[in-house]
Amino acid sequence: MSSVAGVAIGRNEGPRLKACLQSLAGRAEPIVYVDSGSTDGSVAMARAAGATVVELDMSVPFTAARARNAGLAVVKAAARGTAFVQFVDGDCTLAPEWIETAAAFLSAHPDHAVVCGRRREHAPEATLYNRLADMEWNTPIGPAAACGGDAMMRRSALSAVGGYRDDLIAGEEPELCLRLARAGWQIERLDAEMTGHDAGITRFGQWWKRCVRGGWAAAEGAALHGRGAEAYNVARLRSIVIWGALVPGGTVLAGLLAAVLAAGGSALSLVPAAMAAGGLGLMVLQGLRIARGRVRRFGDAGRHAALYGLFTMLGKLPQMQGVIRYGRHARRGGRARLIEYRSEG
Repeated sequence: MSSVAGVAIGRNEGPRLKACLQSLAGRAEPIVYVDSGSTDGSVAMARAAGATVVELDMSVPFTAARARNAGLAVVKAAARGTAFVQFVDGDCTLAPEWIETAAAFLSAHPDHAVVCGRRREHAPEATLYNRLADMEWNTPIGPAAACGGDAMMRRSALSAVGGYRDDLIAGEEPELCLRLARAGWQIERLDAEMTGHDAGITRFGQWWKRCVRGGWAAAEGAALHGRGAEAYNVARLRSIVIWGALVPGGTVLAGLLAAVLAAGGSALSLVPAAMAAGGLGLMVLQGLRIARGRVRRFGDAGRHAALYGLFTMLGKLPQMQGVIRYGRHARRGGRARLIEYRSEG
């Protein structure tokens, strides 16, 4: 029996899913595919590829965390001797030597629960959003606080902390990693190729919704664990509020006040005008600081780093929208629904 099982999740991934399952074939056993209401033949395709298929009950709101837990349950039942589980999104393909590299690392480091590597976009040059995603996936090598959706995990560690929190619509991997760390486990980012990814983001509106989801994750994570010793997501949430609400809001108000005073012929208009200019300057300087950090830490090309800095700052606006949406949801209660941004098929 293989020491590594594979769990892939997806919906209407089409050829992406076929490539994903092919990249697992012969390297993980069992291979479990968890489907969330596909209408494109994904279920039949997965079965034909030899995967064990779980079809989620879509009367219950979908989350990726719920899907991964469903796949993990099959692994527990079918392969009790399996030590590690490779989780992968259905729009990703595994690098040729990743499973062997990751399994060897976990075998040699019994204090580690999670190992991840470099996720890359298949075509970073295709769209601006692909480029931004490819840069986002490039995280520091070494001990890490969290992983993404693609990672190899120690099954016993997952069981010890109860798996993923399946009611989270976003940010489920960092939240899981936080609980693992609290239980004494470590997470590592290896200097190794892990997966190729197809973001499927071709429009500004899709990018905006993805950022909204990120803001929701920051707010919910802080609400769940922000009062702990780690102050989980508190700094991230503070940054969103400052750069997504306070600074741009103050800049706009100062600009409007300057316009009103100037229309009345008042010399006092220079004061709010200077404040508005200062607000814009602060946002530009922060974007430049982010860009310089990308060049220094990751060796990004200057033009790419500049775009990353610009869109990081611009992204604070939809992230703030996500924070507000989460706040409204928390007051109302009930089960949250996934914030969709992807093109299908």
